[in-house]
Formats: sequence, C-alpha cells, structure tokens
Amino acid sequence: AGYVLPSIHAWPPFFYQQPGAATQATQAEQWTRLILSYARHHRLFHLHPHPVHPPDPWADALANPRIKRSLKAPYLSSLLASLVAQGLAVYDPPKQLHSVLLYWRLPSEWAEILFDWASSTAQLNTILTFYEITNPPVPSPLVDLPLPLLRSAIAILAKSGRAQLIEGADGGGVRFFSPKPS
Repeated sequence: AGYVLPSIHAWPPFFYQQPGAATQATQAEQWTRLILSYARHHRLFHLHPHPVHPPDPWADALANPRIKRSLKAPYLSSLLASLVAQGLAVYDPPKQLHSVLLYWRLPSEWAEILFDWASSTAQLNTILTFYEITNPPVPSPLVDLPLPLLRSAIAILAKSGRAQLIEGADGGGVRFFSPKPS
C-alpha cells in the first residue's frame, strides 16, 4: 500500500510559508506530521533542503506537480530547524545546518526495539558489530538504521545497564546484557 498524502498537499499555499504567526504554526505542524509519517512509511532517515525531482525519494512529499508547487529550500530549512528544536531530528553530520537525521522513532524507541531484537534473537551476552545489527541475515526493523541513531539507542541502553558500547578500529560494537531480576 502506498503512502496517501493529506488533502492539504493539494492546496497551493501549503507550499509557501504563510505570513501570520498562527497560520505558520499550524502549517509547520502539518508539515512536521507529513514529513515524519512519510519518512516512517518509506524508511527514510535523512532530509536536506535541495530541489526535489523524481527519482528523489522525497519528491512525492515535497512537491505536487499537479498544482505546479514544491517546497522551496529556505522554507524547508526553517522546517528542519523546527524539527531539530522539537527534538524530532538532529543535524547530521553535526555542526552544519543543511541535513537532518529524522526521528520518526525517537532514540528511546529504537533502544527498546534494539533490545527486544537482541533478546528475541538470543544475542544477549554476545558482542555484535554495528554491521551485524544493521545488516542482519533475517529481516529486522534495524536494517539500514543510520549509525548515529544506532549509537544513540545503544547509549540509552548503556545508561540503563542493558548494553555496553565497545569501541574498536573496525567501527565498534555492542554487548547486550540480560535484564537483572527485580
């Protein structure tokens, strides 16, 4: 089943930043929902403001050829800054303001998915490389998870004593621990 764009996507002013503060806030909220749900549906993790044309995976969401409208880079940049300010994205790579890593699932949610995966695949008390986690032999929600997001999830698990980050010359890995009985 394909992604169904919201009806507002067919409204030409939706693609231009509106002048009124209340309208801007509503519009930004709608763009935030659209961007995150579209990214989740298509498993897209990165977004940056550049002209979108097919076959760009973002072309359907950020442009509507039927009404000859597309989201311009300056407005998209402000939307990305808003996502970062809300904790729904981070600039990736850090120290630049053009590309973001989207959190259509928060790092804490990925941490739980990661730990559940390690438990269900009998990986507890085993050292795994990042490659083994993001390229498992069996389909998994962790396939192609970006390294910064994986590291954030592991850091959350490490704080709760459920994992240990292992740094290495080959990119590092993680050891998952069995939960302690309560």
